[in-house]
Amino acid sequence: MAESRLDKVAARGQSVWIDLLSRELVHSGQLERMIEEDAVTGLTSNPSIFQKSIAGGGDYDAQIKDCLEDTNDPRAIFTALAVDDVRSACEVLRPVWERTNGLDGYVSLEVDPGLALDTTGTFDQAVDLHQRVERPNVYIKIPATEEGLPAIENCIARGIPINITLIFSLERYRNVVSAYLRGLYRLQLDDGDLSKVTSVASFFVSRLDTEADARLEKLGNTELQGKLGIANARLAYKHFQEAFQGPVWDRLAEDGATKQRPLWASTSTKNPAYRDVMYVEELIGPDTVNTMPLETLEAFADHGEVRGDTVLEQLEEAEQLLHDLRVAGVDYDDVVAKLETEGVQRFADAFDELISGIEARRGELAAT
Repeated sequence: MAESRLDKVAARGQSVWIDLLSRELVHSGQLERMIEEDAVTGLTSNPSIFQKSIAGGGDYDAQIKDCLEDTNDPRAIFTALAVDDVRSACEVLRPVWERTNGLDGYVSLEVDPGLALDTTGTFDQAVDLHQRVERPNVYIKIPATEEGLPAIENCIARGIPINITLIFSLERYRNVVSAYLRGLYRLQLDDGDLSKVTSVASFFVSRLDTEADARLEKLGNTELQGKLGIANARLAYKHFQEAFQGPVWDRLAEDGATKQRPLWASTSTKNPAYRDVMYVEELIGPDTVNTMPLETLEAFADHGEVRGDTVLEQLEEAEQLLHDLRVAGVDYDDVVAKLETEGVQRFADAFDELISGIEARRGELAAT
């Protein structure tokens, strides 16, 4: 069989994940097919994905009815549904996890986004979800808010694999890396097994262009549009390379620690004027992950180009772009701060809609 475009991405050291989770995906055999044919080695989920999945049909009705024998709490019902889906997906991906020695094969489950500003609540729920799923290849997702950072560190120190999500700024990314390293150091001091705890840092890409482009449009500057997302990610990768080397990291690595890989999220192209696979093509490189929505994965499989380690390209131009945007009147700090606030709210709204949907379905099923 000829090497596919997605296989070529994997050959560059980038893991291909799918940003999708549903009961149908897992039980229909579609996920297994993606593993075999599309080089998929992991998947991510978020409240928006679960909301669409659970609202999309009757796949969850039987389990909701079973849950009603024990509880009427829609949040408890959702947790039961989500944990079952994640467990099933973990089982499908378990051979990948074993084959890659724990590098890939992960399924992500996010804490309640309503806890994004609550350090203790986030940590407690992360521990609870990890214990409920009870699979070695589950990632608990925690938003990279200021309040989330201590919870992330505490989870790593406890040996819980974490997917840090909603990273937009370079400064916050540096803080995320530091939280991971501190957590590993604490785990090392407690004689914990560093080889059992891994992490990815989900750096969002396309949303930066959406926000910056709108501001540039108002300023009458189209020359700088469509460039910030990729430049920002490339500069993040530069920091990744710098952070995971040297004597401090070497001591952790000697005890089995693994690098916290950058994960490119929000990689669908929002502007139809841009190439639909640009956020994949331009960010290929070793020790990275790209989690793609289904339409982006299919588009890349059809016509994506792999020309090398593109994440390493044009770093000087990326630095210059941040300067040029500032001169043009686009406040980078304000852009990323707004995106974090909106990202947390968007996931919280999706979660609230999800819970409302379960409440409505609960009432319908209770009446039957």
